[in-house]
Amino acid sequence: MRHILVVEDDPHNAILFKKLLERRGGYQVSVTESGDEIVRLVTEGTVELVIMDVSLANTRYQKERMSGVEMCQLLKKLPATSGTPVLLATAHAMRGDAESLMNESGADDYVAKPILDHDAFMQQVRSMLKEAA
Repeated sequence: MRHILVVEDDPHNAILFKKLLERRGGYQVSVTESGDEIVRLVTEGTVELVIMDVSLANTRYQKERMSGVEMCQLLKKLPATSGTPVLLATAHAMRGDAESLMNESGADDYVAKPILDHDAFMQQVRSMLKEAA
């Protein structure tokens, strides 16, 4: 079973992501906002995709507060985690804002929140995991 890590500080969004991914995709889903746990899980090599909220309120890595953009930069910089695709989840849905966040973070793609089109979201996830539609 493919493993997706959801990094989300809003419990409602976390539940939505988890239910969508488990029920529609049959994925194993872990949810956290702990920076140390994010790095540990991705480093273990079982996580195949990270869905990362841009605006994390409580995330810390080695006791330093980090945003989703900073966590993504860290994952892309570490050799053990750099190849894991990251999908930024952002409420900054303006086209220019999202592209700017992707460039800054090094993320592989983004999705606008709230997720309104569940089918399109699942297609995006499958595409990032290189699965057939």
